[in-house]
Amino acid sequence: MKKILLSLLFAASLNVVLAQNSTANSTEYKTAIGVKVWAGAGVSIKTFIKENNAIELVGYFDRFGTRITGLYEFHGNLSTEGSLKWYVGPGAHVSLYKNSTAVGIDGVVGIDYKFSNIPLNLALDWQPAFELGGADRNGFYGNWGGFAIRFTL
Repeated sequence: MKKILLSLLFAASLNVVLAQNSTANSTEYKTAIGVKVWAGAGVSIKTFIKENNAIELVGYFDRFGTRITGLYEFHGNLSTEGSLKWYVGPGAHVSLYKNSTAVGIDGVVGIDYKFSNIPLNLALDWQPAFELGGADRNGFYGNWGGFAIRFTL
């Protein structure tokens, strides 16, 4: 039984390594997980649901509270090999502040770069938003966005 478990563990590990190597040597990726920083910091998960369409979920944390954002991104190539892409799209968020909760409508415009030799993705974007429901935070906010560093899967 122990040999079977060790064999299965070895086979699963080998599969993960081979999958990472194929992703590392490509300018395309399916999913990326990492951090996104701006005024605060957050966790970013981005996954492609179609060849040029992705969903990104970001959980921001700063001194005011937490903001959970979901974005739908349309991608296009900026380079012939596909390593540098532009993206734009709509989204929404929920903000949980110390004394209130708010919801908002977001937009995003940015650039996305996938290194060809390593499983690393970098992105820089601007996320303007219109927020409703916060006690003192209603209106347009043009100061959201971020610099993402993500590990590609």
